[in-house]
Amino acid sequence: MFGNCPGQSSRYLKATYKKCPHCGYEVEIFSNEVRVRCYKCAKYVYRKKMPSCVDWCPAARDCIGYLKWKELKGGGKKED
Repeated sequence: MFGNCPGQSSRYLKATYKKCPHCGYEVEIFSNEVRVRCYKCAKYVYRKKMPSCVDWCPAARDCIGYLKWKELKGGGKKED
């Protein structure tokens, strides 16, 4: 297990832009955020899919433990 999640390092953050569905203003959303407030209308703008470290982080298996990792990945075969 890790003291801190290695996937939370700011070195790996990516910014994208998404249009607010309420007013059309373009807001910046970082890869570690699920939602942000629109700067223009103050409504929340959400990602289409919530990010999961289990899908992209190479340390996820060791970080959360094999059994939880296997459960979240859909119960595939054990990798050695």
